[in-house]
Amino acid sequence: MSTPTIDLQAHADRPMALNMTLLSQHELGGYGGMGEGMSMQRAKDGRRILWLAHETGPKNFTGVDVTDPRAPKLVAQTELPGPRMRSNSLDVVGSTLAVAYQTSAKGAKEAGIELFDVSVPEKPRSICFFSCAGGESRGVHQLWFVDGEYIHFSGGAPDFVPRNPKDDQIYRILDVRNPAKPEEAGRWWLPGLAEGDAEPAPQRHPKDSDAGFRPHNTNVYPERPDRCYVGYIDGGVIVLDIADKARPKMLCHWDPSPPYPGFTHTVLPIFDRNLLVVSDESIRDNAGDWPKLVWVLDYRHESNPVPISTFPKASREAFSRRGGRFGAHNLHENQPGAFRSSNIILGTFFNGGVRAFDISDPYRPEEVAYYVPAAPKLAPTGAIQLNDVYVDDRGVVFTMDRHVGGLYALEMTL
Repeated sequence: MSTPTIDLQAHADRPMALNMTLLSQHELGGYGGMGEGMSMQRAKDGRRILWLAHETGPKNFTGVDVTDPRAPKLVAQTELPGPRMRSNSLDVVGSTLAVAYQTSAKGAKEAGIELFDVSVPEKPRSICFFSCAGGESRGVHQLWFVDGEYIHFSGGAPDFVPRNPKDDQIYRILDVRNPAKPEEAGRWWLPGLAEGDAEPAPQRHPKDSDAGFRPHNTNVYPERPDRCYVGYIDGGVIVLDIADKARPKMLCHWDPSPPYPGFTHTVLPIFDRNLLVVSDESIRDNAGDWPKLVWVLDYRHESNPVPISTFPKASREAFSRRGGRFGAHNLHENQPGAFRSSNIILGTFFNGGVRAFDISDPYRPEEVAYYVPAAPKLAPTGAIQLNDVYVDDRGVVFTMDRHVGGLYALEMTL
């Protein structure tokens, strides 16, 4: 199904929808700047609290009661512990919330991960702080925490010295079985990136598209606790054997760049179908890095993933002129306790909104639903910039704007 052939730039102030209906929008007290962290807590009193990370300050994270998705209520909103930093990513397990801190300056003391007790959602209480500060480290960009035992994250370390400053974050594993005293369990980086590595440094992307060799998403699922599915930005797709967490081993490496422009973001395994769904992130305004794709890989042979299709794309001509970024970004990642599907995949596409695809035939994915909100008031780009998506076990689709639009709750009718 293709986007209607209308002048979308002229109608950025109007929503567009196919098989998705807006239930509510919440502006989060006027503090937007939402990042890539969305995670749902089932509180002891039965409420559903959706925790959200902020990409920009001054806020750290926000909790919203979405028990009734038509009437969300702000229950908590915290301040960042320091200036020139962000909490781009978070996850909650039970009543423990893990928050990633990334700093603008290298070596800043706030860089790391903070754990909070959110058993009373209105009163988040700090449990501990795991420092990643010092040296070349800018802290933690993304984390994955679903089993209550280990946090898998992309972050710096004071003793990791990259050959190139753009490669300053590595895959790290944090043991939080004793949440008051987290300990590193393991780490890994693509060989050749660190000072002192015996291997040669990988060939860099052209200067105008060199985003760095470092992990972005580091997903580990209960179905395969011995595997980590890594989007390695300029390094493409990497799957690691982490049966021995102290010594991760690379099982496979697939990279579509060159000729494609890179920035591999999310690797979503579809276990019962031996597929990987992979998104590349658009990082330039006006589709300046087109195309940023969502790929489907045949993963029947673990050592040799093979691309078999890409998701259909909305009109480049129309959306690239709307303002801000346009192209793939985050995927709903089939987190435990959330909506999980082997056929319906949802993702955010910045000014292209949130979109759902049916991969029943993995060789011919079909777009089956989308919602593109109207440009929020004061939107700096003149258009929506949807940054992340989370679908709960009821099938309610939650998505949030990178700038000022806040949180949107949607009903998908397929």
